[in-house]
Amino acid sequence: MQIKVNGTSYDVDVEEDMPLLWVLRDELDIKGVKYGCGVAQCGACTVHIDGVAMRSCQVPAADAVGVEVTTIEGLGTPGALHIVQQAWVDHQVAQCGYCQSGQVMQAASLLAENPNPTDQDIDDAMSGNLCRCGTYPRIREAVKSAAAKLQEA
Repeated sequence: MQIKVNGTSYDVDVEEDMPLLWVLRDELDIKGVKYGCGVAQCGACTVHIDGVAMRSCQVPAADAVGVEVTTIEGLGTPGALHIVQQAWVDHQVAQCGYCQSGQVMQAASLLAENPNPTDQDIDDAMSGNLCRCGTYPRIREAVKSAAAKLQEA
């Protein structure tokens, strides 16, 4: 089957029901997407599928055919961080960093849908992404900062 990830098409020889997470990590060596819980509860494996945040541990490989999959590696442009990635740096969000690719992908999806979210909108959208280090206040501030920069653009 052929899947398109971060703008590049790949031929992969995997079972149709193999989780996209394992296709990305094990077959394509794309390591930004993380395994957390395997049951779509933590958000560490969040990717965009046609721009919508999805938990790749629960997406069968066959569902990635004919769509655009974006991982943290493909979020920005060559030589430039995505506005959310830059906000994460500016607000020093990451501590251990394990969950951050999923957090960033969820936040980018939120801002694509709602470029001016309230604190409640942010909390609601990000509630499915767990952070063991507890950087939730910094996450909220980074999302608000990215939203403000989007409003300026």
